[in-house]
Amino acid sequence: MTQVFILQNQDKLFFGKNKEWVDGYDANAVFRTPFKDEAINQKVEISAKDYRQRLSILGCDLNDKGLPIIASDIMPAPLPKAGKGEAHSEDLLATADTGLLADLDAPSSEAVDAHL
Repeated sequence: MTQVFILQNQDKLFFGKNKEWVDGYDANAVFRTPFKDEAINQKVEISAKDYRQRLSILGCDLNDKGLPIIASDIMPAPLPKAGKGEAHSEDLLATADTGLLADLDAPSSEAVDAHL
């Protein structure tokens, strides 16, 4: 078997291929590298972006499909899955009241009169 290196934070979550923290139950989504120096570089980059992260580099063997075998004693509780209609939006304006936004966009008649 070949060994790869994965990253785990203080919450027992694993660094994923999409640069987000995953629970590791889908081993295909976990970032892995056969090079320890690459894992160290990734650890430094993550720590530089978020100083609160406490990361560990773990060595794992690969299964027949080339996926890391993660020991059950280091696995976190499963993360909740987002449903089809429950996609999290980062757009703050998408949830705002459009009536309030219209008030912000259009100048009031008092402001126009004061300007003249």
